Amino acid sequence: MTRPSLHWLCGGAHGRLLAVPAGLGCSVALLVLGLVLDPASAQPVVPRNAVEQSPEGWVIHGTRRTVTLNATNLAIRIEGPDAAWVTGPSSGGDLVLQTAGKQTAHALRDATRVRIHPLSTGYADGLAIQLAGFQDGDRELDLKLNLSVSLDHESGDLVGEAVAWEGQSQVRELRWPRGFDPAAITTTIVPFMQGMLLPRDWPRKVFLYDSLSYGRGLYMPWWGQQQGKAAAMVILETPDDAGCHFEHPPGGPTRIEPRWVHSLGRFSYPRRLRICFFEPGNYVDMARRYRRHAIGNGTLVTLKEKFTRNPIAAGLVGTPVIHTSILSHIQPESSYYQKDNPAANHQLTTFDQRAAELRRAREAGVKRAYLHLDGWGFRGYDNLHPDVLPPSPEAGGWEGMRRFADTCAELGYLFAVHDQYRDFYHDAASYSEDLTIIEENGSRPFMQIWWGGKQSILCSRFAPGYVERNHRRLLAEGVKVRGAYLDVFAVVPGDECYSPAHPVTRAESLRYRGQAFDLIRDLEGIVSSEEPADWAMRHLHLVHHAPFALDPNPGKGPGMGVPIPLHSLVYHDTLVVPWSLSKGGWGIPDDDLGFLHALLSAGVPYVSLSPDPAHLEQVRTVCALHRRLALVPMERHAFLDPGFRRQKTTFADGTTVEADFETGNYSIHPPLTPAELKTLEEPLPKLP
Repeated sequence: MTRPSLHWLCGGAHGRLLAVPAGLGCSVALLVLGLVLDPASAQPVVPRNAVEQSPEGWVIHGTRRTVTLNATNLAIRIEGPDAAWVTGPSSGGDLVLQTAGKQTAHALRDATRVRIHPLSTGYADGLAIQLAGFQDGDRELDLKLNLSVSLDHESGDLVGEAVAWEGQSQVRELRWPRGFDPAAITTTIVPFMQGMLLPRDWPRKVFLYDSLSYGRGLYMPWWGQQQGKAAAMVILETPDDAGCHFEHPPGGPTRIEPRWVHSLGRFSYPRRLRICFFEPGNYVDMARRYRRHAIGNGTLVTLKEKFTRNPIAAGLVGTPVIHTSILSHIQPESSYYQKDNPAANHQLTTFDQRAAELRRAREAGVKRAYLHLDGWGFRGYDNLHPDVLPPSPEAGGWEGMRRFADTCAELGYLFAVHDQYRDFYHDAASYSEDLTIIEENGSRPFMQIWWGGKQSILCSRFAPGYVERNHRRLLAEGVKVRGAYLDVFAVVPGDECYSPAHPVTRAESLRYRGQAFDLIRDLEGIVSSEEPADWAMRHLHLVHHAPFALDPNPGKGPGMGVPIPLHSLVYHDTLVVPWSLSKGGWGIPDDDLGFLHALLSAGVPYVSLSPDPAHLEQVRTVCALHRRLALVPMERHAFLDPGFRRQKTTFADGTTVEADFETGNYSIHPPLTPAELKTLEEPLPKLP
């Protein structure tokens, strides 16, 4: 069949070319041109993906991929240029309901009434799936689920949503869509702490420490998988009450899928995820895609922007972290109490003694530092929270703490305190059951693990008030505090509280924590917390650590899977991250040198109060590199050998860092300059 010759016409306000078959003649061509030139007759054109029903199921025809929904078992097949991605079928337990106090497990395919029909908006086309008629024995449950899948016109992403209409039956958990067929997956990528790459046949069992968004299992609410060179990633766009279900037995394969949970007992708002495809692609492409997402929703705020609002925090650039303490006191009820070594349960260094140590550190060459102080409260570290004032009387009280803060200011060190507003100790002056979290079963959380002994959990609703009370008092007493570390807030998922007097959802809990962070920023300056959960990134200047997941726990062991700097690829230029420089230890795989990870991620170093020359030389190098790269995004990371021991990072200014974990060798290009290497010797400007 021969193609007709075309008339090309230029028309419209933007001079677009129009193709008109020559056989239609000039009169028709002029008519078409007139339609283009006449704005009154022109109509907006909305792109469409064709949606049709076929013997295989319902089909969405996109420009780059075709999506087929199996109407019987709700499995989804996404056919792309280089790979087919197939989600698992509905099966028992993908829907958990609660009715009259009883939980029952169902499959979505158990619905006795199913209606599927096309769904179109101006930006996507897909399918609406209405499910009802779930049974509990002979009784029909009063629950309806509305699910949808659609292909975005612009991006080609597949977007899924779930909405529940609940009566007496409420959704406790929903797993939908199910995970991709593990038989086809070669590699899985999870933002498990700093990040994990998991080959399909990894020989050891792998497990996440937790499975809800914003915990250590998912610092960021996404994950990805590869089939050879093709890749797909899942972004949880409503992450507050969401997470994943994850399995990797010894030798594989890996299963990971979305997990939607209730909020205060109900599925009270639409849940949404987005699946993005890359042909080809890997974890670097996924991190770049998530960075765009974080910019779009306001989670990503660069250090440059944060420093504009808060110039004090700019002093963190190129500055090592000194972590020290005043008083450690362990209550007899604590699981850490040492009956056979009573002296270990109460150890004191006064404010003046610590101040003298700081002077010696400065004389040794540490001319700039961020000083994080634990154990300064009335009974020391992890005791009496949130009622920790006045400062420890035996360490020097208000006068001693003022002198310590003045010493930091004199030396040019940034002084910040460790603080805690989640643990609520039973012997705190303001302890009341009325202020604690109430769990869904009516009980109150209780533990006696930490040094302060018996404790419950303070409802997040009250945290900002306590923060403001304590830190205004510190400032009113003349203690020159430049910031505070609010413990656990940025590593524990949001808390729920079922108190009828102060109910709090997970999302509201995170909002209250954010208010507490912002109070520290506005009152004192530098905001820090334990680890970099995604929701908190807009608030934080610094975290205690952003390390790797180890087996069996973060304290010590080999890496869980292959450690990769996922978090740094997304957020490097938005946060200051300190690294221990030693071999192994907390969050550093046993066989890895923390110094090399600090260089690859261009973080800042922890520094000892009495550094030896070799340690000080490493500190000097890491500080110099951070001075260059603190405000520069990390653009790439790559492995240079099949054993994952030689690595390379590339930053947006062209700087590259290579490290060999077998030999301990590294290189920085362009090399650090003499001026940069003097960063540690350059004191910070003295603050008023």
